[in-house]
Amino acid sequence: MSLRLYNTFSKHEEEFTPLKAGEVSMYTCGPTVYGRPHIGNYSSFLMADLLRRWLEVGHGYSVTHVKNITDVGHLIADGDTGEDKIEKQAKTEKTDPLAIAKRYTEQYLEDEKVLNMKEPSERPRATFYIKDMLAIIRTLLAKGNAYETDDGFYFSVGTFSAYGKLSGNTLDKLDAGSRIAVDEAKKHPADFALWKKCTGKNGHHLLRWSFQSGERTKTEGEDPNSGFPGWHIECSAMSSRLLGQEIDIHTGGEDNIFPHHECEIAQSESANGHQFVRFWLHKRRIDLAGEKMSKSLGNVLSVPTVLEKGYSPLDLRYYLLSVHYRTNLKFSWKGMDDARDSRRSICEWMERGGEPASEMTKKLPSVSSADIQKFDADFSSAMDTDLNVSGALAAVHNCMHKTNASIMADLKASSALQEFIEKIRDTFGCFDPEAEVAVPAAVQELVSARGAARSNKDFKESDRLRDEIHKMGYEVRDEKSEQKIKKL
Repeated sequence: MSLRLYNTFSKHEEEFTPLKAGEVSMYTCGPTVYGRPHIGNYSSFLMADLLRRWLEVGHGYSVTHVKNITDVGHLIADGDTGEDKIEKQAKTEKTDPLAIAKRYTEQYLEDEKVLNMKEPSERPRATFYIKDMLAIIRTLLAKGNAYETDDGFYFSVGTFSAYGKLSGNTLDKLDAGSRIAVDEAKKHPADFALWKKCTGKNGHHLLRWSFQSGERTKTEGEDPNSGFPGWHIECSAMSSRLLGQEIDIHTGGEDNIFPHHECEIAQSESANGHQFVRFWLHKRRIDLAGEKMSKSLGNVLSVPTVLEKGYSPLDLRYYLLSVHYRTNLKFSWKGMDDARDSRRSICEWMERGGEPASEMTKKLPSVSSADIQKFDADFSSAMDTDLNVSGALAAVHNCMHKTNASIMADLKASSALQEFIEKIRDTFGCFDPEAEVAVPAAVQELVSARGAARSNKDFKESDRLRDEIHKMGYEVRDEKSEQKIKKL
């Protein structure tokens, strides 16, 4: 079956075929590193990770995946005025902006590692691609798509007739002041900054580059146009430099659709004269207590915050991936509990290799390789339908239920099941066996005491000790003549 993906640009599902046979070029908008990203950010990055995995696992594509790091130029409220988010944080912490960017980049990479995200092919940092941005700006100036004002260089949206086709915010629908700052120096309120000069009201002087050379400078007056890039031009430059002028897939959160991705399209296609991206995929937001999760609202959860409550990072990965990417996830701790239980049951089934936990295997019916292949086909069909994770996980649970009540008919069936299990693991990235955790001596003592109570058939004491063990963050299960201990 062919892969079909919902394209935000066309507003419907389309059959995916890459520009080059067997190869996929993919760009993901990464974080602005002025603070630790929250789990809403990671839900978007995980969607891209899942898509990449399925392109590789389900279709055998070689994926070149670029995920950027924004370390300059992202102004407050995603606009063209105000402070740079990183510089503002640097002033708060009384340190250098690049030190801020370095610290939060390291935290971001730590989080991605524990969430088991695949390493991208490239992780470009915006500050390393200033000259590429300036080259595009000069092309746009030469073509008449950009113009200069006292405080910078702006893209003229009136020169690009397709502006608004991604978001629906076409020029005839846009009102001044609707997510657009009114600036009398602009030809149109929706015109956006390609480059901001470090003069007058900008007050942006810690991170600046020469407009002439693209080299970082700290000397005022050396170049009257010295400044910093606009947020939107950064991704266009990094994408074209590393993936080429036309790419297969661009992903991001739904908040990126407008103005960020709309502006990327306008400047890239005006500069290059052809289509920029063939498929746009956007992750819907996470809601917390009925509100969008965002740093501006102050209602964010970080990965460490979730882990401090005793969850595995792979529980969080499973939870964030278990809802279709075009559906709002309403985050709750009950949802986290359910995700932990569901992931654990799948992991335990995989560890048994599909063999039933029951000792009465002689009385069970057999399951054939054809049965396993049907579950595998259902799984693949769901993933090929715009990454329908609910359908894919339903196929997993159906296979679990079938094999838990059956035995393998022969080696062929066992082999088919192992192949299916590996496909599930490689696709979701959250069912890999986790490292054994050392059980504290205090817990071990309670487990030993419970074992003695069971031997004496003191089941009331046994249950009491089980509850005590649970309070200490561990679960004890009775399997045959053993007690198995797992961290909650």
